[in-house]
Amino acid sequence: MATFHYSFQKVVDLKTSQKTQAEWLLSDALSALSVQEMSLRELVLAKEEWEEKLQQSAQQVMPLSEVRIIGEYLEHLQTCIDKKRLDVLQAERVVEHSRSRLADKVKDEKVWLKAKDHAWDRFRHALQLKEQNELDEMATVRFMMPTP
Repeated sequence: MATFHYSFQKVVDLKTSQKTQAEWLLSDALSALSVQEMSLRELVLAKEEWEEKLQQSAQQVMPLSEVRIIGEYLEHLQTCIDKKRLDVLQAERVVEHSRSRLADKVKDEKVWLKAKDHAWDRFRHALQLKEQNELDEMATVRFMMPTP
């Protein structure tokens, strides 16, 4: 019996490999985005804590220089937060690009897998025809044989 051999199997394997690589890249981009978002949350929490300290310092007797230092630190934290938001936006763009690339790779792989399935169906059909022809030939030979 003949065995099925797909002539473009290496292309199918390549497309599967490219899809897997795109999945890894998306995973890396998502983890980088998560790190950036966590860092942003930490900065926002730190700013809220320092704003609370500034509020408390207004209610207590505190040297003006310390209040000014807290205010400058709050400005620094706001600058860091603004930069981190830009980093988060950049990470989100990378994630979207990775998702788009993965979608393209998935489509590409599906096209090649579908072509392989069609080739398998054609092979199976040809094999069935061949077997049917052999059975028909056997039946014809038996019919033509004289009976004793």
